[in-house]
Parts: sequence; C-alpha cells; structure tokens
Amino acid sequence: MAHSHALINPAMLRWARGRVGLDVHEAAIAVGVKPEQFQRWEEGDAQPTFRQAQHVASALHAPFGYLFLPEAPADEPILPDLRTVGGAPAGRPSVNLMETVQHAMQRQAWFAEYLQEQGAGPLPFVGRFNTNSSVARVAQDIRDVLGVDVEQGQRNWETYYRELIEASERAGVLVMRSGIVGNNTHRKLDVGEFRGFAISHTLAPVVFINSSDAPSARLFTLLHELAHIWIGSSGISNAAPGNTRREEIVCNGVAGEFLAPSGVFAELWAAAAQDLTMRVAELAHRFHVSRFVVIRRALDMGLIDQATYSAFYRAELDAFRAAEGGGGSFYRNAGARNSARFARAVIAEAFSGRLLLRDAGRLLGVQPSKIRDFAGQLGA
Repeated sequence: MAHSHALINPAMLRWARGRVGLDVHEAAIAVGVKPEQFQRWEEGDAQPTFRQAQHVASALHAPFGYLFLPEAPADEPILPDLRTVGGAPAGRPSVNLMETVQHAMQRQAWFAEYLQEQGAGPLPFVGRFNTNSSVARVAQDIRDVLGVDVEQGQRNWETYYRELIEASERAGVLVMRSGIVGNNTHRKLDVGEFRGFAISHTLAPVVFINSSDAPSARLFTLLHELAHIWIGSSGISNAAPGNTRREEIVCNGVAGEFLAPSGVFAELWAAAAQDLTMRVAELAHRFHVSRFVVIRRALDMGLIDQATYSAFYRAELDAFRAAEGGGGSFYRNAGARNSARFARAVIAEAFSGRLLLRDAGRLLGVQPSKIRDFAGQLGA
C-alpha cells in the first residue's frame, strides 16, 4: 500500500531548518534520512510522507502545520532583548530560548488569572524604582522586601542562594530555573546565549535562571533579574560586563551592591592578600558569596581587567561542566523549573477539582498520573 505524501511548502522546510541553525546534512541526520533525500524535499522535487513530515517538524522544533503555510509567520522575540556581545546587540534568539520564554509566559498568564480570582492585589515593589534610581537604594529595598541583611558569614553561599529564592517566592516572585527546554534533556539551554530573563508583572513577576551556567554564577543572575522586577523592566539578559544598555548597567550594579556593598568591598579588597586567588577567597569568605561574585564585583568596580575576569569565569564554567553528572531528581527539577509557588497553586487547584489533572499536567510538564507523587516531593 502506497504511503500518502504531505504536500509541504519547500520554502517552509528551508525556513524551519534555518530557524534552528542546521545545514542540510545536519537536518537530514536529525530527521533520519539521507541528505540527498532532504535536499530533494527542500527543492520541491519530492514530498515526504505524512509520517516523515511529522518527524521533520519534531526534529526541527516547528509546529507541524507550519510546513504547509504559504509563508513564514512572524517569529519576533516576545520579550525585549537586552543582550550584547562585544558591545553590539546579540544575534537572533534561538528556538530553544524563545520556547523557554513562551513556556514561562504561559505559566505566568495562568498564575496571574489564578491570583485575580483569589482577589490578590498588585505587588508594591514591582516597578517601584527606575533606571535613574540609586543602585544602593534599590539593593536595600530588595533586602527589606525579602527580609535579609547583608551576608556576613551566617551561611554558605549555596544556602544563601536557596534562601534568597525562597524569600523571593514568599514575596510574590515566581523563580524558575532550568538548563533544558521543558523536559527534553537533548535540548540544552546555551549559557553563552543567555543567563536569565525577567518578565515584569504587577501580580505575577517571573525571573528565570539558566541552570546551564556555573552554580557560582547563578547567585549574581538571580539578583540581576530581581533588579529588573524592581525597576519594572522585562527582558532577556546575559548580564554581560560592559553591556551598554541602561537597564543592564543598573541591574548589574544592583546585583553587585546587594551581594557585596561597594564601600566595604573596596576596603577589604585593598587590605587583602596580593595574590589574586587568595584575595578572592578571603572576600568570598567575608561576604559568604561565591568566588564568582567577588571576581565579578572586582571587575565592575574597576579593580581587575576584563581578561582576568573572563579567564576566571571560564575556569568556573569548565569545572562545573566537567563535574556535571546525572540530571538529578525529576521532581526536584520540575519544582525548580516551574517555581515552587506556581507548582503548589496548580496542584491545589487540581486537588480541589477546579482544574483537570490533564490540564495541571500540561502546565507543570508532569504526567497527570504522577502529580500526586510530585505533590508529595514538593510538600504540597
């Protein structure tokens, strides 16, 4: 029996391949056909079967129906792109990044509607400041809202990071963390492309942290993205040193001031050991932040040069990648990916019967039959 063929638009096939940055050979391997066959499809000399067309759509991360459109749809970033590379605007966001932003916005939209139904009011700290505000004032206000003081050795930096996330969620910010797109471990997020993003909203602000980054760098990213919420600014960030965009300059400044206030930092830096490694270790111990935060703070204050910072950060990232093992607990990762606050709200609605388990599973990226297990792990 002959297989029916899908009359796809060859131009849309070329668009889908280009959108994920693959050449014909790479796309053919992803789809599971010979490059010559894929080339014939692109040139319109042959058509794939419907099953093959579905494989194409899946491999190229494009909706199946798009392959039949007469022309490509608008595919513009849905958040302001605040990233720079070498002082120039970054390239077009990848499909992985755009889908991650879309997933976060879908969760945010559900949660905002949920809060409205609960009668929740706007969060007063969202947009309380602007890009002309003093970074010290913004940093202090974040401390006040989160209920934390300047870290002076009370805890290790990993604990500090976890406690800041929990405090942010108690204050009303949804903190989402992941290094992959959805549950797909084959679609890793590129830390070279972005470190995080913020979606400002008066009811349900979101910050997202790219977990592909070195753990020591994520603390700075968390505060950078929180600063975006405090100045009412949404955008995709790479928190790059030397970024000339006003929002990024301010948010980098707030993050640094929160984690290591400039006045105390400058004094301790001058008094510390001259050896850079020892000096960084001393200040990391004093503020109980990661060594990355110290080296980044030193760069932003003009105490070291860009080359020194870049070499240090690369070593941190390489060490993390070399030590990276398995993916860890699925349920723990799902809690981080969704934001614990969001996940608990979805689970509560599902268990009350106001939300179908099917829909809850779709929102959480968890099989409906596993939601009770997930709730137990989350303590919901």
